[in-house]
Amino acid sequence: MMMTPTEYSRRLHEHVRGFFLGHGTRYQPCDHGPIQQALPGFHAIEVEPGPLLSLTAYVSVGSGADDTPGHEHLEFVTVAGEPSERHVELLAMTAYYHYTGERLGVGHTFPIGEPWVPGSKLDHMLVSLPYPFGPKLEYLSTDHAKARILWLLPITKAELEYKKRAGLDALEERFDSAALEYWRPDRESVV
Repeated sequence: MMMTPTEYSRRLHEHVRGFFLGHGTRYQPCDHGPIQQALPGFHAIEVEPGPLLSLTAYVSVGSGADDTPGHEHLEFVTVAGEPSERHVELLAMTAYYHYTGERLGVGHTFPIGEPWVPGSKLDHMLVSLPYPFGPKLEYLSTDHAKARILWLLPITKAELEYKKRAGLDALEERFDSAALEYWRPDRESVV
């Protein structure tokens, strides 16, 4: 059954609100760049700090609304220490890249062309399983909607190069050993 973008959006909002019970959520529009021409109605859900997470999370809505046969309905989540429109813009950039360029999935990396936030050494993204949240957030599956939410983790160029040499598992082991504070834009590289 083909869903309208509005149905898809509504079901994704319900899924995110249900997962983040006790957190405030806000609709965050995104009109920067070409995202609205590629994916009309694209926006993000801003999840305020609450009982499950003391940080701010952002979830894309619309990157997975594409009904091209054979393509997974994929959305993205990112986490930040401070709320900022910057995170919505990065979700839009990622959704646009996913829709118009290479289809993203677990283990993909890409440069963002500038620091994650001003002053940060993190200037690449790693598409990862949403480890801070687990499969209850990762999978939306109802009779009318299916989507997968993957984590956008900001990384350094050195971490990217290490992943290329040693593999994703080795990089994730470094993250675990370092007790990675993934929300900190000033964190040091683990390699």
